[in-house]
Amino acid sequence: MKLQRWFKNSGVVLASLFCVAILSGFSPAVWAMTEGTERLDLTAASVGYIAVCVFVLAYILVMAEEALHLRKSKPVLVAAGIIWGMIGFVYVQNGMSEVSEAAFKHNLLEYAELLLFLLVAMTYINAMEERNLFDAIRGWLVGRGFSLRTVFWLTGFMAFFISPVADNLTTALLMCAVVMKVGAGQRKFITLACINIVVAANAGGAFSPFGDITTLMVWQKGLVHFADFFHLFIPALVNFALPAAIMSVFIPRYVPEPEKEQVYTKPGAKRIVALFLLTIATAVCAHSFFGMPPVLGMMTGLGFLQFFGYYLRKTFDKSVARERAKAELRQDKQRLQQLDSVVPFDVFSRISRAEWDTLLFFYGVVLCVGGLGFMGYLSLVSEALYSHWDATYANVAIGLLSSIVDNIPVMFAVLTMNPEMALGQWLLVTLTAGVGGSLLSIGSAAGVALMGQARGIYTFGAHLRWTPVIALGYIASILVHMWLNAAMF
Repeated sequence: MKLQRWFKNSGVVLASLFCVAILSGFSPAVWAMTEGTERLDLTAASVGYIAVCVFVLAYILVMAEEALHLRKSKPVLVAAGIIWGMIGFVYVQNGMSEVSEAAFKHNLLEYAELLLFLLVAMTYINAMEERNLFDAIRGWLVGRGFSLRTVFWLTGFMAFFISPVADNLTTALLMCAVVMKVGAGQRKFITLACINIVVAANAGGAFSPFGDITTLMVWQKGLVHFADFFHLFIPALVNFALPAAIMSVFIPRYVPEPEKEQVYTKPGAKRIVALFLLTIATAVCAHSFFGMPPVLGMMTGLGFLQFFGYYLRKTFDKSVARERAKAELRQDKQRLQQLDSVVPFDVFSRISRAEWDTLLFFYGVVLCVGGLGFMGYLSLVSEALYSHWDATYANVAIGLLSSIVDNIPVMFAVLTMNPEMALGQWLLVTLTAGVGGSLLSIGSAAGVALMGQARGIYTFGAHLRWTPVIALGYIASILVHMWLNAAMF
């Protein structure tokens, strides 16, 4: 409640200051820019200061999402509209409206590619979930009778190897469900296992374009080829394995009683996984061999899923009758009850269940950061980071920053700055931005989600106590990358 009251009072003050700034910002002096240039430098103008304040205020509201119960997409959507509205007004006054329009369309195109790519990936993940594939994995783990230490390592390695294909948020939630089920009543085990899952999921997403939004953006930008990301496999593995090895010492060897949980996958579950892999291959081929954006292959893959969904609907009655006959032979009453509630597969219902708040949040971030970059602020930041600092130190700092601020706007800002760096440095910033979020529980979507799923057990403070151990993995992964891939620097 205190936190909510603080944000409420701060919001009133900031809103008042913002209104005053708006009134003073639109004075004729603001438009005293150099005419005839391709782009106006607004970094020293009132309108530029207002834009920065708007973005900072919006991001404060994003960071307070849990306390305010305000969806993170709302403030950045409004901020994007205000920032580009001010840019448009400035450029109209200077007779350069076509320049600002072209810049906005460029940012919108970048977002459109990201949106469609993620929409297809989310649809496939939702389809696998609807077919009970993830429930089947959880049921298998729960019923095997593993010790807590074995579960700790299994969930960590599975998070590490699943997240490069599925998104790290879904992977973390799945593994956390297993931990909560197996380790019921073991608070220390649940805490350490959740930390391990967050670190593993973030590390696993760092060496694959499909594992994290940041790696996807780097790949789509064409700065790192698909195969080059796998040079980060061993550094990412070190990032996960070193902290895990230390934390596992504190896990008891207790073996809980196994719980039998029979989970049946729906027809087509394995074939949907195969189609997803085919879709990934199509996206890679479209980019690598045909020089087309990866989104072309992903949208083609959505067509694969739609055709397969059509096949599942046409064969629905036969497949249910076949499963019912098997259940009757086994006299499996539970399975018969499940079959009574089975409905035909609908691909559009899977699309509707995509994380639209996240997708709209990306729109706001891309447009806000793009607008600030168009004003000239990212050039100043790039000059400060990559001209006055060594690129290695700058990229390590980017990773530390991503533990506090979401890594998506941080990486998009770096891509917009587009500093001249060797391939090894681009891989380094991809690694640090991906795994840096593990240093704090609020540094990644996986960490935030698990704080909600294991509420009261896995907390910010509990994670913070192990930050020094996680930092060892962060430092070790950087050193291993610089050693193994020294020829790329």
